[in-house]
This record gives sequence, structure tokens and C-alpha cells, in this order.
Amino acid sequence: MENQDIIAKTREALSPFETENIVKFVKQLSFSTIIGNPWVVAILLIVFFFAIIKRSKPVLLFLFTLLSLMCLIHYTMPESGDVTWSSLLPLVGGSLVIGSVLIYFIFIKSE
Repeated sequence: MENQDIIAKTREALSPFETENIVKFVKQLSFSTIIGNPWVVAILLIVFFFAIIKRSKPVLLFLFTLLSLMCLIHYTMPESGDVTWSSLLPLVGGSLVIGSVLIYFIFIKSE
């Protein structure tokens, strides 16, 4: 009986991290809500400052990937949740562009 209670509590605790909930959260994000939260702004500024000062290519690429994926999901995923070919093609194209940029800067371009 205890194992089932633990599994139920774990399932309840991890439910906000389901793909549908994450996509819904990213879709509801806007520039004003991100800027309105001082903790998010402080963390982003600290990470960006660290990346610029230390010239850390992995941190800058992580920030690029995070922001571009947020924009890609926000603008390409349909509100209704019904994925069609016309809504899937911009998502695939944008993902290929992001992947190409990452592959170029990580593997091809050397310092």
C-alpha cells in the first residue's frame, strides 16, 4: 500500500512537467511577463554577464537555444493542440535551423 501512495504522490508532483503543461506554459509566456519577474531577469543577466565576460561559448549557445526554442514554440504551436502538416512544417524548419546553428558553432567553427 505504501508503494502505491508513493507512486501516486510522485505522479502528482511530476504532473506539471508533462509536455502538454510545459508547452502551455511557454505559449502563455510573453516578454512583459518575463521582464515583470525580477528573479528571472536577475538570473538571465547574471548568466549573460558570465557568458560575455568569460567568453563562454557553451553558455551563449545554451542561452541562444533556450530563447529560440521558446520563440519557436510560442509562434508555431497551434492554440487548439491539433497538430497538422501546416503547423508542423514551420516547427520542423525552425528546429533544423536551430540545430544547424548549434552544429556549426560547436563542431565546425573553431577558435
